[in-house]
Amino acid sequence: MEIWNNPACSKCATARATLDEARVPYRLRAYLEESPSAAEFTEVLRRLGARPWDICRTQEPVARDLGLAAWPRDEASEPRWVEAMVAHPELIQRPILLLDDGGALVGRTPEALRAAVDRSAAERDR
Repeated sequence: MEIWNNPACSKCATARATLDEARVPYRLRAYLEESPSAAEFTEVLRRLGARPWDICRTQEPVARDLGLAAWPRDEASEPRWVEAMVAHPELIQRPILLLDDGGALVGRTPEALRAAVDRSAAERDR
């Protein structure tokens, strides 16, 4: 499993602690320093079953500066959203958990973290 991690984020810390407690192996990616390419981010969105605006931190200062709240949320606008979020990775919701089974979750809730642990255990048992 790979975690898109921000060390200053409490939700990321909770995800790391939950996975550590469950002894789920993971790799950390400091996505703020190692920002994804547009193609990579688009693949993550596919794995999440999400659109860019679904996981955009629209209250971040850069989001307000860009006027994201007024951007259209339609298929034609997706590349613009992806471009903005890749250029400003602080806009990407965190933590994103890229599961070894090919899925992905935004690990902000206990339920999402439990699902990640369960899916990791199922993958190990195969």
